[in-house]
Amino acid sequence: MRSDRRSAHPPPSPASARSRLFFRVRVSILLAILAGALFWAWLDVHSRRERNGWQRPLSVAIVLVERAPIADGAVVAFRDRIPALESRLADESHLYRPDWLHPFALTFIGPANATEDPPRAADDSWMTAARQSFQIWRWTSRVDREAGFDPEPYDSCIYVVARPPARAEHERVEGESEEGGRRGTVSVELDASMADFALFVVAHELLHTLGASDKYDEAGRTLVPQGLAEPDRLPRLPQRFAEVMARNVPISATEERPPETLDELAVGPATAAEIGWFGADPADFEPRTSGR
Repeated sequence: MRSDRRSAHPPPSPASARSRLFFRVRVSILLAILAGALFWAWLDVHSRRERNGWQRPLSVAIVLVERAPIADGAVVAFRDRIPALESRLADESHLYRPDWLHPFALTFIGPANATEDPPRAADDSWMTAARQSFQIWRWTSRVDREAGFDPEPYDSCIYVVARPPARAEHERVEGESEEGGRRGTVSVELDASMADFALFVVAHELLHTLGASDKYDEAGRTLVPQGLAEPDRLPRLPQRFAEVMARNVPISATEERPPETLDELAVGPATAAEIGWFGADPADFEPRTSGR
C-alpha cells in the first residue's frame, strides 16, 4: 500500500489571524493617510497655480513683526504706504492688460511679535529648499499663533520682520521667499524714511511667491536685458525705473542706485511673463514706455 505523504496545513491560530487583520488595517490606514496627503498637495499646487490665472485680485497679507520695539511713526509710515504699493502694482499691470482689474488686495496685519529671526537658507540645493520651506512654515506658524492671525484666506503672506536701525547711516533690508509658494519674509531696520524701500522689497518677495525669478547677478548687478524695466528704451541707459526683481535703477554700465520711492518701482516684461501678466513670447508685448 502506498502511504499518502501529503501533510495538511494546520488551521491558523486565533492570534495569527488577529495579527494579519491588524497588519491589513494598519496598511489601509497608512494608505488612506497617504492618499489624503497627496490629494491635499494636489489641491495646494492647483490653488497656487490658479493665482497666476489672474481671474480675481489676489489677497495678500503684509504682516509687520517686531523683533525689537520700533517707533510708532515707523509703523504708521509703513502701514500708510501700503495703498501706494497696491496702486503702483495696479498701474504696472495695466501696461500689459489695460482693461484689467486690480491685481492685488493688500492687507496690513500687526504689529505682531517674534522672539527669533526667520530662518535663512544656507545654500540653493533642493534639500536645503525643502528644509527651509518647513522651517519658514514653523516660524510663521508661531508668529500667527502669537498674533491671532489666520493666514488661510490669503493667497500669499509676506512677513516684515522689523527692528530699529542700528545707527542712523546703516539701514538694512533683505528678504527670502518660497518661489511659487505662499510665504515670504523681509528683514528690515525700519524707520519712517525706510517705508517705501521696505515695501519695494515686500513687492519683490511677493512676486517670488508667484514664480518670478531674481534678475541680478551674484554681485547684485542688474541682468541685461531681463532685469530692465524698459529693455526697449533708447538709449537703453539710464533707465527711469527699478525693475522689481532686479532691485536697482541702472544709471550706466557701471552705476546703479536703489529706488527712492515706490514711484520708481516697475514690473518689466520678463517678470510680467513669469507671473502670467502676458504670454511668455516677447512678441506678445508691445512696449509702452510712454505709459509710465
